[in-house]
Amino acid sequence: MYLGKVIGTVVSTIKTPSLTGSKFLIVEKINQDLTAKKQTEIAVDTVGAGDGETVIVVGGSSARMSNGKKTDLPVDAAIIGIVDTVEISQC
Repeated sequence: MYLGKVIGTVVSTIKTPSLTGSKFLIVEKINQDLTAKKQTEIAVDTVGAGDGETVIVVGGSSARMSNGKKTDLPVDAAIIGIVDTVEISQC
C-alpha cells in the first residue's frame, strides 16, 4: 500500500471483459512529505478519484480483490481511497 498522486488517465476501449466499465489512472508514487518519487503506475480506480488527488493504492492480491465481488480483477494496482489529509507525528 502506498500514497500516490493522480497525474493522468489511460483510455482503453478494448480490454478484458472483467474490466469493462473500469477507469484507469496514472498514479505517481509520493513520499511521506508528499513529494514525488518520479515513479508511475497504472491503477484501476475503484473510488472515483480525479486528476491531482492524493490517493491510496494497493497492489497484489489486494488489488485483484478490490472490486468487492467474488471474481478477481486481472490488475496489479488499484486505487482504494482518496486522501483528505496526512498527519505524521514526530516522536
